[in-house]
Amino acid sequence: MKIESLDLPDEVKRFYENSGILELYPPQAEAVEKGLLEGKNLLAAIPTASGKTLLAELAMLKSVLAGGKALYIVPLRALASEKFRRFKEFSEMGIRVGISTGDYDQRDDGLGINDIIVATSEKTDSLLRNETAWMQEISVVVADEVHLIDSPDRGPTLEVTLAKLRKMNPSCQVLALSATVGNADELASWLDAGLVVSEWRPTDLMEGVFFNGTFFCKDKEKPVEQPTKDEAINLVLDTIKEGGQCLVFESSRKNCMGFAKKAVSAVKKTLSNEDRKALAGIADEIMESSETDVSSVLANCVRSGTAFHHAGLTTPLRELVETGFRKGQIKLISSTPTLAAGLNLPARRVIIRSYRRYSSESGMQPIPVLEYKQMAGRAGRPRLDPYGEAVLLAKSYEELVFLFEKYIEAGAEDIWSKLGTENALRTHVLSTISNGFARTREGLMDFLEATFFAFQYSNFGLSMVVDECLNFLRQEGMLEKDPDALIPTVFGKLVSRLYIDPLSAALIAKGLREAGTLTELTLLHLICSTPDMRLMYMRSQDYQEVNDYVMAHVGEFSKVPSPFNIAEYEWFLSEVKTSLLLMDWIYEKSENEICLKFNIGEGDIHATADIAEWIMHVTSQLARLLELRGAKEAAELEKRIKYGAGPELMDLLDIRSVGRVRARKLYDAGFKSTADLACASPKQIAALVGPKIAERIFKQIGRREAVPEVSDIEPIEKVFPEGQRTISDF
Repeated sequence: MKIESLDLPDEVKRFYENSGILELYPPQAEAVEKGLLEGKNLLAAIPTASGKTLLAELAMLKSVLAGGKALYIVPLRALASEKFRRFKEFSEMGIRVGISTGDYDQRDDGLGINDIIVATSEKTDSLLRNETAWMQEISVVVADEVHLIDSPDRGPTLEVTLAKLRKMNPSCQVLALSATVGNADELASWLDAGLVVSEWRPTDLMEGVFFNGTFFCKDKEKPVEQPTKDEAINLVLDTIKEGGQCLVFESSRKNCMGFAKKAVSAVKKTLSNEDRKALAGIADEIMESSETDVSSVLANCVRSGTAFHHAGLTTPLRELVETGFRKGQIKLISSTPTLAAGLNLPARRVIIRSYRRYSSESGMQPIPVLEYKQMAGRAGRPRLDPYGEAVLLAKSYEELVFLFEKYIEAGAEDIWSKLGTENALRTHVLSTISNGFARTREGLMDFLEATFFAFQYSNFGLSMVVDECLNFLRQEGMLEKDPDALIPTVFGKLVSRLYIDPLSAALIAKGLREAGTLTELTLLHLICSTPDMRLMYMRSQDYQEVNDYVMAHVGEFSKVPSPFNIAEYEWFLSEVKTSLLLMDWIYEKSENEICLKFNIGEGDIHATADIAEWIMHVTSQLARLLELRGAKEAAELEKRIKYGAGPELMDLLDIRSVGRVRARKLYDAGFKSTADLACASPKQIAALVGPKIAERIFKQIGRREAVPEVSDIEPIEKVFPEGQRTISDF
């Protein structure tokens, strides 16, 4: 099916033809035949790289150019950024694109000027809760990675959000994009959608098992040279020799870093001088972006053509690795499975080094088939690779047979709604009532009938869970005690708008009321005691140190459980440990020091601080509404958590490009405010933070003076004589 034959505006056809896309893939053509361009709901359950995004683009562009508005929902912020960059290319057709992923209590009304809005499922849910006006104008909803409804963490939010959007805009087109799953027909029926299921790929995928020097596929065997003792490294070298790149999936961060380091000496020998020069540039950028030990290890790996990728890295570091790989400069990425979840980063060969994953409940367990399929689907770059290979490693013939049966010849599992527990349902019951989707218990049950959970289980057991949620919300003052109507209180509406679990809100209110003192530690521990906070794990060496800290600061906690209640006390110690991480962060301990002390990654610090900043904001808002102590203190802490710095640096940190480290340098040199910077000489500021940053600072505070080049800057000792530390000395 040719692009020129489609029922699309001429400018859309020209856009794709100019991009080199002249004809649809078979699954795309099937989607068109089933009503994609006629506004019909569709579920496309097809392999990675088979053109799912193009289906979304065609439906969105047709609707938008006819006066509609499209919402593209993704599970991850990184994926949102990737799709936003792609859709920005539509600007040549006059189409405006916006993105929204954070600030859960913001209505983002300004986003409504855009024709296509990209958002995470959580942000979409929060926009609905905050009654954002433009949401009612949506004509096309795209749910990317919709199989994640099966996820206990993200699934309930995606499920309820889709149910609300369909109820709010009954005529809008829903396009769901999924990996191949066992019960795609059931998911399609729930969405009243046509179904496109296909195993077709633009690049052939050979799945197999590597054993005893040979790659065994279903219908062929391929011997691989063994120049080293590590089979996975030999597979990597074989791929590079044939002009390809490798993704290696490991079961843990430690293992993925270890493999990237182990492969350095072998991969380095394969690099051209041009490769080495490009890789040195990426490594330098990594060192400029971070000063941790892990980033130094990453930079050293990158210089040799390897890299690792996991959630412990910051977003800028992960993006540098991804860009270097897309350009063909980095030959190997060793990653945790997070990279398989949606990011467009295919390779010639995917190697799955371990098909087992650690579970705290049951130890090492085989991964689901769906997860294997997601990783294997990264093999083969369309239009770049003649084929793709997905390789599992076996240590025995018995294991080889097991891997073929368990993964290669097996179909993906069914997906199941995870909405039917009080923890999952509590927040969505309150938001459904607060938004006016339900005014009575009967109305609430009618709304929940539209969820995937009710579709799968016929509301079995849901009635009891709903009653538990309603009783809790009334008891905590979030619903009026009227037995015949569901009426949110002012407190309840605020909790819903703030996008916080009602249990978290109840714990915060209770903690503020019962706290004897209200120190920084009191407030930090209070937010860490909520179910919305992501806690640090307790290691065996942590118990004595954290317990000693608790004993020394016992009066600063709103409640300390009995040590004889072992499970509860251990959970409490995890809360305290997380509070101590945040305490180090706001007191400007270096990121490397925090990483080493808590055995975490730089990305984990920022992820923890992001959540803490949000919950501290909630705490400030709730304290103000309920007229409790702590509103002012929480607001100040919120800003300190955002920047990871002391209160004296806040004025400087409001200037973009001045992070916590540069702000401290400026402050200690006597530049304590924007007013001080307005009086400073460019040479002084450039000596402290570098010419580029100095230029950005001056531009933001309204000064347009030239900043000296690096070669013109005198050594800092001359610019700032010994002991000179106040502005009056300059």
